[in-house]
Amino acid sequence: MTAQNPARHTPAFGPGIDPLTQWNKRYGGEHYHFGEAPNHYLSLQAKHLRPGTALALCDGEGRNGVWLAQQGLKVEAFDLSPVGIEKAHRLAASRHVALECHCCTWQDFRWQDAVYDNVVGIFFQFADPQERAQLFAHMDRSLKPGGTIVIQGYGKEQLRFNTGGPGKLEHLYDEDLLREAFPGYEILDLRTYEQEVLEGPGHSGNSALVGFVARKPGGTKA
Repeated sequence: MTAQNPARHTPAFGPGIDPLTQWNKRYGGEHYHFGEAPNHYLSLQAKHLRPGTALALCDGEGRNGVWLAQQGLKVEAFDLSPVGIEKAHRLAASRHVALECHCCTWQDFRWQDAVYDNVVGIFFQFADPQERAQLFAHMDRSLKPGGTIVIQGYGKEQLRFNTGGPGKLEHLYDEDLLREAFPGYEILDLRTYEQEVLEGPGHSGNSALVGFVARKPGGTKA
């Protein structure tokens, strides 16, 4: 595990609330706040993943990074919560896979050019529009030509449900937003839909969702 300063640049939960403390509290205890199974949308995308490496953004207790490793990928993940990362290592060990975790925020993560065959971001909607544009740019830059990007998030209708997510309209997704964020990508799957989400106590109930899978231009066909 690579330890950095997880207190810097953390997303706001509200006035006077420290997000690092909040996430450590959510990830405390023996249960997994979002469950141990991967995100359902991600689990449907195995056929689109490229062999090689993967990055799992803001992966919390490791459920998605571990699943990616189970697909035979060499996986890096990062999250600001050391409590979550400790549990991610435990989950990886229980599944007999390796997971390289970094304790840092997305601003402090050591982004590099064209190093991952897959970049996966699931429900990382703490970012406001300006931050989100920067984060999407990092994701694009770190993905190899021909690589696959997978994003799952709450759609703008999620405010009707209140079953998870940031509760802020400007933090939610629609299809145009994702198309415009990754111009020139070959879209492999793009959908807006409603579905019951059963991901531990953190995500539970009927939800408005957006799924996006796309391939970066360049590279060779698998």
